[in-house]
Amino acid sequence: MSETPVAIPSWSAAPVRGVLTAPANPKIYHITHIDNLPGLVDGALWSDAERLRREVPCTLVGMSEIKRRRIEELDVECHAGTRVGEYVPFYFCPRSIMLYLLHRGNSLGLTYSGGQEPIVHLRADLRAVVDWADAGGRRYAFTKGNAGARYTEFFHEISRIGELNWEAIAAADWRDPSIKEGKQAEFLIERAVPWELVELVGVISERHAEQVTAAIRRAAYQPKVEVMPAWYY
Repeated sequence: MSETPVAIPSWSAAPVRGVLTAPANPKIYHITHIDNLPGLVDGALWSDAERLRREVPCTLVGMSEIKRRRIEELDVECHAGTRVGEYVPFYFCPRSIMLYLLHRGNSLGLTYSGGQEPIVHLRADLRAVVDWADAGGRRYAFTKGNAGARYTEFFHEISRIGELNWEAIAAADWRDPSIKEGKQAEFLIERAVPWELVELVGVISERHAEQVTAAIRRAAYQPKVEVMPAWYY
C-alpha cells in the first residue's frame, strides 16, 4: 500500500491505515480555561491579536513567548500579510500535546500552573466552520504540524485536508518525532469564531460539567456539555 499523501477533492471517507485521508466528518478542538467561558459566550473565540486589541480579560494557559512570536513574527504564508496570532487556533484532535504540557506543568516558558482539570475542549465541526467562513469571506488555513514552528507549511485549499497525517492526529502514543509533529497539525481561522459554532464542550469530570453549565447559563446559545475523560491525561 502506498505511503504517499493523497489529496482529496472533497470530504473523504474514514481513514485507512497507511493512507493519509481525512475522516468523513472532521472535528476541530480549541482548548481554553473554564474561567474564560463567560466572556466567550458574550462574543466569540478571539485570536490572540484581536483579544489584545480589544483588551479582553483572559486566563492564559499557553506559553507567552510562543504567543508573542505568533503575533509578531510568524507569517501565514498562504495569506500574505497576516500572522499566526491573528487566527484562532484549533487542533484536529482532543487530548493534544499542548494539554499534556499543561498537565505536567514543568515546561520551560509555561507560566500557567493550574493543571489540566480546569481546561475545557470546545469542539466544532470543520465543515460548518469552513462553510461559515466561506459565506462571510473569512480566511482560514491549516498546517501539517505546529503553527508556532518556523518551518511550518500553510495551506488554504480545503481539498488538501487529506494530506494531513491522520494516523498521527489520532495517535495516543506520540513519542516518535514524526507522530509528534503530525499530531500538532492546526486549523486556523482569521480573527474570530462565533460561539454558536461550538457544538460541544468537553470536560474532565461531572464537577467541571456543572461549572461549565453555570458559566454559560445566560447564553442565548447552549452547546452540549459532556464529560469526556478520554480527552484528558
